[in-house]
Amino acid sequence: MNDLLYCCKIKDESQEPDILPELLSAYEYQISSWTDRQEKVSYHILYFPEESEAEAAKEFLSNLIESWRQEFDIRVTAVEVFTMKKEDWAEVWKKYFNIIHISDRLVIKPSWLEFKPEPGQVIVEIDPGMSFGTGQHATTSFCMKMIDRMAGTPGINSFLDAGCGSGILTIAAAKLGYSPLVAFDIDPDATKVAAENFEKNRIKPEAVKLLTTGLVEFCAGAGSYDFVAANILGSVLIANRQLIASLVRAGGYLSLAGILNEEFDNLKNVFCETGFTMEYRFSEKEWTSGLFRKC
Repeated sequence: MNDLLYCCKIKDESQEPDILPELLSAYEYQISSWTDRQEKVSYHILYFPEESEAEAAKEFLSNLIESWRQEFDIRVTAVEVFTMKKEDWAEVWKKYFNIIHISDRLVIKPSWLEFKPEPGQVIVEIDPGMSFGTGQHATTSFCMKMIDRMAGTPGINSFLDAGCGSGILTIAAAKLGYSPLVAFDIDPDATKVAAENFEKNRIKPEAVKLLTTGLVEFCAGAGSYDFVAANILGSVLIANRQLIASLVRAGGYLSLAGILNEEFDNLKNVFCETGFTMEYRFSEKEWTSGLFRKC
């Protein structure tokens, strides 16, 4: 059994380090990212079971560097392939993660750190993994804040996590009292990690309906929900707006994140045309997110 991971590492010296991970996720790579704020450099690592796949990714991405620079002002200064022992992976990342206070009562912590919560605080325990969603990204943080904001609102009970990644949003919803809970992702590795994270956070398997499926397939048999979190690329949200709208019950809420600032007004308009009103919007760096209510 091969105990190695074949990795393609991208060194990113852009002023806005969060753009490139979002672009890379569109290619369905397994990716982890961290930013050294002091040195103003970010590293994005893609993981592959075969060395040939890592080399192919290096060649493919190297050819995109100039177009990224021109279109998004992304400044990639190095792309390299290396190997890593699977059991060493977690240790490499520990120094880049800390406790994150999402709100006054919602806190994210990695398992190796100690934290004594204040009365009423809720802890979501997430370790860095090879699927998107550790709470560091502005769009994930926004969705969690909206889940917290709406928790306990009369009539807002059921929750759907569309594109669940690590399962972090579902964990927050479960700990804040939402029920029933449904989560899905097209990536089987993501749902495997999500199931492990549910167990780590003492969420019983029967408490969450977890599915490995795509958006179109899920919608074919889905009902509607009081709160839907869709932390998905803006282009995917717009293309599938009717399907996404069908997942939200009348009077329910939809949290849309993962949208570049320049894309948001168009997204807002098309969702309002689909039957929503925008309740709240928030911008952080190059990302804008919104909370919508279905009329």
